Amino acid sequence: MENRVESGMLERLFGVSKPIIGMIHVRPLPGSPRGRNADLEAAYVHAVDEAKRLEDGGIDGLLLENAGDIPFLKPEEIGFETVAAMTVIGDRIRRATKLPFGFNIVANAARASIACARMSGGSFVRVNQWANAYVANEGLVEGAAAQALRYRSLIDGNGIAVMADVHVKHGSHAIVADREVAEQARDVEFFDADILIATGSRTGHATAPGELDAVRAGSDLPVLVGSGLNAENAADLMRIADGAIVGVSFKDSGKMSGSVNVPKVRALMDVMAAIRKG
Repeated sequence: MENRVESGMLERLFGVSKPIIGMIHVRPLPGSPRGRNADLEAAYVHAVDEAKRLEDGGIDGLLLENAGDIPFLKPEEIGFETVAAMTVIGDRIRRATKLPFGFNIVANAARASIACARMSGGSFVRVNQWANAYVANEGLVEGAAAQALRYRSLIDGNGIAVMADVHVKHGSHAIVADREVAEQARDVEFFDADILIATGSRTGHATAPGELDAVRAGSDLPVLVGSGLNAENAADLMRIADGAIVGVSFKDSGKMSGSVNVPKVRALMDVMAAIRKG
């Protein structure tokens, strides 16, 4: 398929095998309940500082998420102000670091994420529900693939890779409960995702090896750990996975609202260096 990111995309995107992508949980932005009277410049500075801390710790890439905009809106309800602010953050991080970066505009705003990446120099997006549908905290959330891929092509963004969750956290899978995780992985691959993600049940919860095995069984695409990776479990999970997205495990408070602790980043990256050496 001519528009697919070529094979070996993880090494192309991040320059290493089994990359670790550090999360930047952006503070509440204007337009969200917690972002009322927010200091927008302070949110920008905080995001760049988090990026520099992750870079100092040796991370391979960055994923920017509007994590402070709780409760999250459905994709069609997300305001232009959110996309604008996140694009500014992406541009500032591009100027301040040398790391590849991408976006996850929640909840499931694939086109918004692609727009942010295209306009700020990002190289990938994460989409939590790429195919099928599920019942989330936000209500019924439908797969984003059909519209997102057309939009990516429209804005000449076909080089932006799609990392798609298969069995997404923070929701009920009642709508697709009659189908095994491996079958859901086949659906996501069939709908032209580039990289698959296996997660735990909530933010920070470790991904089960069985979940990784199930996703792997349904697809030939690279599979990332989407939550809960740390220095203690990395050796076990990286035997199955091709990389990971890490957020809460790096925080000084062990919570999403905390700040990146550079020694924690270095501890995991030291383990990853040993894993990459085999």
